[in-house]
Amino acid sequence: MSFLRNCWYVAAWADELNDGMLARTIIGDAVLFWRADNRLFAVADRCPHRLAPLSMGLVDGGTVRCGYHGLVFNGASGACTHNPHGSATSVLSIRTYLCLERHGIVWIWMGDPERADPDDVPAMSFIDNAGEHAFSKGYMYTAAGHKLLEDNILDLSHADYLHPDTLGGGSITRSRAKVEERGHTVFVRWFTSGEPAIPIFRPEMPDPMMQTDMWTEVVWHPNGVMILRVGATPLGRAPEQGIDTWNAHIMTPETLTTSHYFYCNSRNYKTDDAAYNAAMAAGLRTAFEQEDKPMIEAQQRALGDAELFDLKPALLAIDNGSTRARRIYQRLVADEAAASSQRV
Repeated sequence: MSFLRNCWYVAAWADELNDGMLARTIIGDAVLFWRADNRLFAVADRCPHRLAPLSMGLVDGGTVRCGYHGLVFNGASGACTHNPHGSATSVLSIRTYLCLERHGIVWIWMGDPERADPDDVPAMSFIDNAGEHAFSKGYMYTAAGHKLLEDNILDLSHADYLHPDTLGGGSITRSRAKVEERGHTVFVRWFTSGEPAIPIFRPEMPDPMMQTDMWTEVVWHPNGVMILRVGATPLGRAPEQGIDTWNAHIMTPETLTTSHYFYCNSRNYKTDDAAYNAAMAAGLRTAFEQEDKPMIEAQQRALGDAELFDLKPALLAIDNGSTRARRIYQRLVADEAAASSQRV
């Protein structure tokens, strides 16, 4: 399966571009990012002369100079503006990509620039509204395909087994997920009543083992953005009287078998507690990097270059959300390929 191109992919946290150039491969394309004069630039990370990575060169304002033979390129147009060895002809131009910054994230459009609409960036205002000590974020390079990582969030029953002491506890396994397709997105909701909160929430309840109402919701977008809401309140109380968290899990494909995993967490309790925020960030980092990541990378090694469904895995009811997401993605990729062939 090829990748969806006409969508906004998460390329980086915005502060990753504070200290110079960033080289990152997105859906197989090597891209060089930098910021100058409050403007974002993204170009193909490859000099057309000898294919040397431009990220091994130097940026100066809105231009980048190849570190191998000194050719200079305009970061906005891609045109070669200086060739110390002859004419700066159009043959020497490089590809440029549309970028924008929103929600503290650098987004890149990998497809037809005429189809790019900034309004298609998923709304994540919870990032903008979170206080300094009620927000954390991270990045995790993962040797696994983006679909396996998305499956992991669309079926959160895994938390009862991979994260039993923090994010699990058994309640999700004992509940029945509600799954809906909403246009090109998939919505999954688990609701439990009369269960203790997940372990990480129990200290925030009046009694750690008291019965609660607890909600877990995921919205999947085809560009790999997954917005996750998890909260709990003492049994029978309004959700507004409980604790609530908003999170994002974002899987940007690097290649068919490697991915960029961006994640963040915000909450409505202990919002001024810097120590608690640091402990929460550390706990999530442990769950993702030491528990999720090894398992999913092992899955990828078992799959090799094969597509999961080509190997006819046994499907369970808990796979409903991930199966729907995979089918939507496959359909969108096929639609793009058909539209492209018609234009040829």
